[in-house]
This record gives sequence, structure tokens and C-alpha cells, in this order.
Amino acid sequence: RSSFYQPWKDGRLNLIFWRDVKKTGAVFSTTLILLLSLAAFSVISVVSYLILALLSVTICFRVYKSVIQAVQKSEDGHPFKAYLDMDVALSSETFHHYVSAALVHVNHTLKAILRLFLVEDLVDSLKLAVVMWLMTYVGAIFNGITLLILVTPGVCSPIRKRHQEGGGFLKKKKVI
Repeated sequence: RSSFYQPWKDGRLNLIFWRDVKKTGAVFSTTLILLLSLAAFSVISVVSYLILALLSVTICFRVYKSVIQAVQKSEDGHPFKAYLDMDVALSSETFHHYVSAALVHVNHTLKAILRLFLVEDLVDSLKLAVVMWLMTYVGAIFNGITLLILVTPGVCSPIRKRHQEGGGFLKKKKVI
């Protein structure tokens, strides 16, 4: 199990701790733009605009390459030929591997939901009730997208500042 999750965990930690500033900046700004877009527009509109933007870029690139090929009289072919020829089919072993990994989490979550809602432990169920009651007040003030927009810079900024000040999380502590 640990070998399956290790690359994902390392990749997330690299992003969170700003080990690769360019990648983290791109992910952070893209996430923030997406959240701001979802706050202003519906999900359908945001997805449609993203697809239109991607199509605009690829169509313009294809037309540009076709014009360059016509002017230079070269036979380079389709600019996305390598990607069109790629095998993107998912093998049944890979699919079953991912499904079985997800199934563990789904079963654990279902067990926890049953335990909380069927009051196996009264204290845990009361804690959930109090947290949900408090969340009604938070929901009256903020919607979910606003909370995500507020949390995203809040999570990344202190870590970024600490990284700039001298490595914080990245430096190993010396044992004397």
C-alpha cells in the first residue's frame, strides 16, 4: 500500500513546501483562478470556458503549423501526431488496482458514517452534531467556494515565506 501512495504523497509535499517554485506557483495560481471563476460563474460555464480556451490554443497552433508548412513547403505532418498515436487505453489490471485502492477508502468512510449516524458512540455523534450546527453559521456567512479561496493563500503563504527565510521545512536540523 505504501508504494502505491508514495509518489502522490511526495508530489503533494513538494507542492506544499514550495520545493519547486515554478510548479507550485503554477498550481497555486491555477487553483486560485479556478476557485475565483467558480465563485463568479456556474460550474457548467467554467468548464465550458476552460474547454473553449484549450480548443482555441490547439486550433491556433494547428493552423499556425499548417501555414508554416505551406510557406516553407515542408512535409512535417500533423503537429499533434505523436499524441494522436499514443495508446491511452487503460489496462484492466491498472483499473482494478485503482478501484481496489479506492474501495478501501470508500469502505472506511461508509463504516465511519454508519458509526456516527447510528450512534455507536454517543460522544462522537454529539461532536458531529455540534460541528454541523456550527457549520450552519459558517454557511450563512460564507459559501464553500469563498472558504476555499480564503484558505488557499492562507495555506501557501506562510509556507512560502518560511521557505524564503531560509528553508524552514527544507533544511535538516543538525544534531549536536
